[in-house]
Amino acid sequence: MKYIDEFRNKNLIRKISAEISGLMPEEEIRLMEVCGTHTQSFYRFGLDKLLPDNLCLIAGPGCPVCVSSQDYIDRAIELSSQPQTIILSFGDMMRVPGTNSTLEKKKAAGGDVRIIYSAWDSLTVAKANPGKKIVLLAVGFETTAPTFALTLLAAQKEKLKNLLFFSALKLIPPAMKALVCDPRIKIHGFLCPGHVSAIIGSRAYEFITRKYKIACCVTGFEPADIMEGIYFLLKQIREKKSRVDNQYMRVVKRKGNPMAVATIKKVFRVSDCAWRGLGMIPKSGLKLRNEYLKFDAERQMPVKIKHKKEDKRLKKCRCHEVLKGIIRPSECILFRRACRPDNPYGACMVSREGACNAYYRYRRDIKYER
Repeated sequence: MKYIDEFRNKNLIRKISAEISGLMPEEEIRLMEVCGTHTQSFYRFGLDKLLPDNLCLIAGPGCPVCVSSQDYIDRAIELSSQPQTIILSFGDMMRVPGTNSTLEKKKAAGGDVRIIYSAWDSLTVAKANPGKKIVLLAVGFETTAPTFALTLLAAQKEKLKNLLFFSALKLIPPAMKALVCDPRIKIHGFLCPGHVSAIIGSRAYEFITRKYKIACCVTGFEPADIMEGIYFLLKQIREKKSRVDNQYMRVVKRKGNPMAVATIKKVFRVSDCAWRGLGMIPKSGLKLRNEYLKFDAERQMPVKIKHKKEDKRLKKCRCHEVLKGIIRPSECILFRRACRPDNPYGACMVSREGACNAYYRYRRDIKYER
């Protein structure tokens, strides 16, 4: 298939749906779509209505905005209060709630917080403001890590001394391992993320199939992709043979993109990292290597967080449970009542890749369920 229309062919999708029904056992099967884009596509195209009732797709932590820790947001907000400092952020980070505020509110109050569309934009801002410190919020997974690495190398080549990187870059496979090891979550198979896999390759998930006997399938984002990915997972479960299938072969290779991986390793080292909802996960983050510490915002601009008392309403937010797949968004008492895209209480409602946002926009039949 070459064109989007072919991946959205209704007859083909219904055919795959029938094959899925034929593979389904009587017991409940729980599959996790790791990537937030999968979650969006799944509900946008109404694929949930084409699957058996005992096949449960649960959203995982595959939204980098959603899993950025509250401490990271608080520190970014505090950095925005420093004199002669410009904060650069992607747009969806602006409204993610910290303990008491957001970057959007700091900008409204006069802070110099600017939205960028590419990490490369930070070079232009740094050159135009030589007397100020430019702090780039480096947020993302393996997909965006190479762009931040290349930006830093360019800054070094151009001898820019005022550009700093505040890293919240995260690695997906360690998070998947943490989810498998959580006794509260029962996962029979993973729909592995297509974008991330284009960088790290399908072999990055082979340890999950070998050690934990969990089915894995790297999957694209169109309706036919997702349905076929589900079919491959059910086939593995039915045959009791765990492996990594690659449904997204038109983009993803087993070894991924070696050049991109080498660029990441050149600039970043693997570190322990805090995830919103998942806690501290060993070896799941990326920090700058020692030779690049002059670009490290945490090292060059250490800040202390001055917390005020947290809003009691925010404590009712169950975003941390949604990120683990423990509950559906509609099981949170704030969902669609107080928490909406125009008034988000949690990160999962802010980002368009968040599960709560997807439920709100595409599951209009669901409100709050106890």
